Amino acid sequence: MNLPNKITVSRILLIPLFLVIVYDPFHWGDMQFIGAELPVAHFIAALIFIFASATDWVDGYYARKYNLVTNLGKFLDPLADKLLVSAALIVLVEFGLAASWLVIIIICREFAVTGLRAILAGGGEVVAANMLGKIKTWTQIVAISALLLHNTIFELVSLPFADIALWVATFFTIWSGWDYFAKNKQVFINSK
Repeated sequence: MNLPNKITVSRILLIPLFLVIVYDPFHWGDMQFIGAELPVAHFIAALIFIFASATDWVDGYYARKYNLVTNLGKFLDPLADKLLVSAALIVLVEFGLAASWLVIIIICREFAVTGLRAILAGGGEVVAANMLGKIKTWTQIVAISALLLHNTIFELVSLPFADIALWVATFFTIWSGWDYFAKNKQVFINSK
């Protein structure tokens, strides 16, 4: 397994750590963060989530720079993104920080695209993420990070940035999913 794929696997392995921390088993209490109360566990979980998300850029950079792009990496990279994002979104719904119906839309799209990728892979075609998919991923990361931080950064100016960011992420999630299916409709047209 090459270095980019190891970095991708590390993103997957950070998910259980994120989950343990976000549920605050150590009862760390609250902290002042930019003038607002924020659970310490959510702050640490946000840092873990942001770090794990940044590994997406790092693995891609090394894979392209050193010509280490593999089919395994093309499969694992979007899977790692989907697992990390889905875990975080489900936690945010449980804590009442994200609307469940928006999260359902996002996760359904992720399952649908993963299914399409599996069908394509069965036909010998492995498709890397396109720019729209990358925008979708980064808008999701921004929204989740802001929600984990309880929108404290923008609370001082009364801007519901985290909620707006989640709507933007949902928009790009739907658009990129539609684009992915439209570009690969031949799978369904040619099937019997």
